[in-house]
Amino acid sequence: MTDAPTTTTSDVLAGVDLTGAQVLVTGGTTGIGKETARALCAAGASVVITARSDEKGAAAVDDLRATVPDADVAFAVLELDSLASVRAFTDRFLAANDRLDLLVANAGVMAMPYGRTADGFEQHFGINHLGHFVLIGRLMPLLVASAPARVVVLSSAGHQASDIHWDDPNWERTEFSKMDAYGQSKTANVLHAVELERRYGPLGVHAYAVHPGMVRTDLGRHFTREDVEDLMARAAKSAAASGGSGSGGGGLPPTVNVDVGAATSVWAAVAATDADGGSYCADCAVAAAAPYATDPDAAQRLWTLSEQLTHETFSAP
Repeated sequence: MTDAPTTTTSDVLAGVDLTGAQVLVTGGTTGIGKETARALCAAGASVVITARSDEKGAAAVDDLRATVPDADVAFAVLELDSLASVRAFTDRFLAANDRLDLLVANAGVMAMPYGRTADGFEQHFGINHLGHFVLIGRLMPLLVASAPARVVVLSSAGHQASDIHWDDPNWERTEFSKMDAYGQSKTANVLHAVELERRYGPLGVHAYAVHPGMVRTDLGRHFTREDVEDLMARAAKSAAASGGSGSGGGGLPPTVNVDVGAATSVWAAVAATDADGGSYCADCAVAAAAPYATDPDAAQRLWTLSEQLTHETFSAP
């Protein structure tokens, strides 16, 4: 059985002073997003979290201030399944902030039943990738103006489930598989970081993709028994193909708490001094992703496809 990671957010940030840093964390009301925000607040950063409603945002801010009494934290409402919401959010954020040092693209969905976003995209691809594509693109001028700055994009080892379905990314003609759809979106997250680095790394904005591990959160709330069996079979097949023996439980890795699950996000955000921009990271270190997820030509192709789908163009510097 593979040993579970043990490094926590507190371990990563020991002795780190982020006073004066402005941070945005999407999906900061629960799970690893909330823990990422807590840890960065505790280190002195000013943090804005996004929430899907005023109620959830206010409750999360109250919790964070109870845990970190002097936390400089606020929330703003953002629905990543609506590009109109993304655009409205970025307009408000740009009007209210004169700098942005760190953007953690944490929000996401997993194993959702078939459905479409407000703009007609398949939900995993639309929320996990395209919503963040527009969000980051529209905030990039502020990140560049604040450089050195970083973007951390939450991916997953689940990217190994699927490459991009280039001819049908929104599952309009292909028989739907929720795990393949999730895998495609997580591959898109890695490719997004690769292309962000190519475009903006020379301007001082470095991007990283992160696999948080198997974390105890409500992300898998849509899982059915069949989904779990499918995931276990995929993990066992992957372990066998790589010559490994798996980690028990049909090849699934051990689960960890949120302070460990968020550690790699925080590490990539502030401590990954030896990691090249565009890297895929896991367990607070650079890790190996599937070759198709780090292919620079595929990254440029996905950028072009994303611009076409969202009708947003972000010029290369």
